[in-house]
Amino acid sequence: MDLMSSSYSDILVRIEHALEAARVVFDRFTPGEVQAEYKAGHDPVTEADRAVDAALRQNLLRDAEGWLSEESADDLSRLDRKWVWVVDPLDGTREFVMGLPEFCVSIGFVEDGKPVAGGIYNPATKETFLGAVDAGVLYNGKPARPSQRTSLDGALILASRSEVKRGEWKQFEGAQYQVRAMGSVAYKLALVSAGLADVTFTLTPKNEWDVVAGAALVLSTGGFVSTLEKTDLSANRRDPLLSGLLACGPLLKNEVLSLVEPHIRPAEAAAEK
Repeated sequence: MDLMSSSYSDILVRIEHALEAARVVFDRFTPGEVQAEYKAGHDPVTEADRAVDAALRQNLLRDAEGWLSEESADDLSRLDRKWVWVVDPLDGTREFVMGLPEFCVSIGFVEDGKPVAGGIYNPATKETFLGAVDAGVLYNGKPARPSQRTSLDGALILASRSEVKRGEWKQFEGAQYQVRAMGSVAYKLALVSAGLADVTFTLTPKNEWDVVAGAALVLSTGGFVSTLEKTDLSANRRDPLLSGLLACGPLLKNEVLSLVEPHIRPAEAAAEK
């Protein structure tokens, strides 16, 4: 597979350069020895978040493109753009501050509201995921594919560490599959895209910058991605908050939908959380 044959080859080159620029920034920091401030809602933010955001913007953004980042003020002119970057400079900041190797830089590219290309890099594990919907995904430079498992028997499901801690995964315990708690929803999606896990889902609200890059990667390898409302993921919306997201190998779609459907709260209730 040659990503350069993709119609998004220029985009993929820019993503690669941006991930490399992010790596250089991360090299200045030691996970577990980082000072964090706390934003409204008790979300941590560090100097690394802001420094990577600046590096991404410098390497990615061109005229006529929109920008949506967790660490930038939202410029709603993006709503009029055909092409939009949706990025999280540091997904898994809590894990970064704690020194857990479950954080990443997440770069998604959206065309006409659809996630079409993405790049995710975990500086702690040195894993890189890069792909586009017309070219597939490279995992550390080699072609990847999602899980081909046909049943949840023995499947590995990646869960949110904070959701597990809050007790939100109790209803999924003790079944025939394995649940592993992990930080960074973007990293979890990337692992599913490369077949390193079978399923991940969250039934609690997430912002577009948390999931767009990972969703683009899962879609690029032929995996399944769905909102809790059973629709395709639409991005670059005025309100970037989603009620939740499901992702899995293509042959697990029906089983995963059946598993989570009884536990999905009405969209309004989820959005209020």
